[in-house]
Amino acid sequence: MSELIEPREVPLGGLRAMTVRRTLPARGRTTVGAWCFLDHYGPDEVAETGGMVVAPHPHTGLQTVSWLFEGEIEHRDSAGHRAMVRPGEVNLMTAGRGISHSEISPDSTRVLHGAQLWVVLPDGSRAVDPGFEHYAPEPVSGDGWRAWVFLGALLGSTSPVTTYTPLTGAEVTLEAGTTLEVALDAAHEHGVLVDAGTLSVDGSPVPPSTLAYVAPGATSLVLTAGTDARVLVIGGEPFDEQIVMWWNFVGRSHEEVVEYRAQWQALLAGEEQDRFTLPDDDRHPTIPAPELPRGVRLRSR
Repeated sequence: MSELIEPREVPLGGLRAMTVRRTLPARGRTTVGAWCFLDHYGPDEVAETGGMVVAPHPHTGLQTVSWLFEGEIEHRDSAGHRAMVRPGEVNLMTAGRGISHSEISPDSTRVLHGAQLWVVLPDGSRAVDPGFEHYAPEPVSGDGWRAWVFLGALLGSTSPVTTYTPLTGAEVTLEAGTTLEVALDAAHEHGVLVDAGTLSVDGSPVPPSTLAYVAPGATSLVLTAGTDARVLVIGGEPFDEQIVMWWNFVGRSHEEVVEYRAQWQALLAGEEQDRFTLPDDDRHPTIPAPELPRGVRLRSR
């Protein structure tokens, strides 16, 4: 293990704002592989937080990956897809050149607990048509552990879900006292997010909601559970392109992001543009883009 990335708390907004714990992007580390965003949330009592109410909003140049441990979230997007996110099932939305979507937990959800991740698309694929995939991986298991591989390959399981760079994403649960050695691709970098329990990575303890970073060169990592524990393992080929991330957009320059924002605002104003449409969801007002920082150019990282 090379370093620990501590989470920062970020309110999602609203009258009873649900708060997430964000480890990516972080100061000094924008990506792990092509993973560029990681929010961990819950377990939250929906009666207290109001649940997840994210009205229609746009994305460009990325894929969103939704993974739940408890509860449900309804997804609707402007490409016509409508699906539920449930525990053990991954929903992957490819924004490509531009998409908008909403994410709202239904009234039947009492507790909400999971992770929201983004994957940056490489330059040659970032203008692909928007798309959506749903996949329920079959678990693989061994002595004291179980895993659900939702992207890429790990622990002898492979996901068919589309990625545009080599990636790994998996949930792993371990019983108390279990030690599991996970074989890795040494050309990739990896992260281990502790969701619950007492756990160490390569002999070093990792606090809950913290992301343990494993640099390229490692051929394996060792997970040791002091109590029953659950982690997310992410990884991929190091992503060496410079990107500009602002609000919900990923681009390659300040000018691109300014254009994306202008096109989204034009849609909301009823003006003509050719990048975004709205999902079939009028339950909550569409989210306008925030103001860009005045007199400051967005910097690549």
